[in-house]
Amino acid sequence: MSLTPELVAELEILALFNLDSSQEGLKIHQTAAPKAIAAAQRLFDKELITQPDGGYLTSLGRDAAQNVQTVLTILNVQETA
Repeated sequence: MSLTPELVAELEILALFNLDSSQEGLKIHQTAAPKAIAAAQRLFDKELITQPDGGYLTSLGRDAAQNVQTVLTILNVQETA
């Protein structure tokens, strides 16, 4: 599996969710970048978020967002010498 631009855009949206609160969602405005709007629609179609323009994470979406954010945390850790 390769990281296509579409998949990267979806991962970027999932990385924006605040996992500390299930009551906090996202709104992708019509003025957002077209790739973000399309990514949100694809996440909705995959049943990872509750609305085509963001909304809240579904149960599966929360699992996906947790995994994305964990990977980003691991890869962004700076090694100390």
